[in-house]
Amino acid sequence: MPQIDWEKIDGDEVPALLDEINPHIEPIPFNPDTTTIRRRKLPFYPDYVFLELTDLSAIPSVRKYAVYKKGDVNVINWTNQTIYDVNEKAPAKLDEKNIAEYIRFFFTYVRGRHGRFIVIESVDEIHWKTEPPAQGRKVIQEMVGPVRLLGKEEDGTFSLEAFMLFKDSLFKTAVHVTPDGMVNLSDEELKVEGMPIVQDMAAE
Repeated sequence: MPQIDWEKIDGDEVPALLDEINPHIEPIPFNPDTTTIRRRKLPFYPDYVFLELTDLSAIPSVRKYAVYKKGDVNVINWTNQTIYDVNEKAPAKLDEKNIAEYIRFFFTYVRGRHGRFIVIESVDEIHWKTEPPAQGRKVIQEMVGPVRLLGKEEDGTFSLEAFMLFKDSLFKTAVHVTPDGMVNLSDEELKVEGMPIVQDMAAE
């Protein structure tokens, strides 16, 4: 997975941002004195930034995420609706160069009723409970690979191939993304099950 470039926000910008974002955060607003904010750009939302807010005074620390531009705050609630709302408003600008990053973003910040699909492009991205033997690790590394664009249909829908973890199983799946950013999976192919991995935690 490509390196994500986060930029820490300092100084007076933190309280100014929190003044705008806190009304959208439940149940407890973030304190500017104890909150760290980082931002990064999302190529498919050129007019917005993606914010990570961390309150270090809480134990454990509390973290929230938001897609933001001045006057429009969209706090991630781990459903696809937040992303679909931004896709419509922004609107999302999807192309062959950024569609793989959109897939990574979507599945990182959306959790279904039964858990999260985690995009895996390298064996190093798997959180093992117990490290597998070298041969097992090698087999999985040779199996997985980057999100791959397969093509674009006449209606503009992107077709991609990705490897994903769901609970303790690794799948290869086709991913379909419409021009307005709606995501669907098909042709899931089970590759490995019963893996000794750390289960994805509930939404923060």
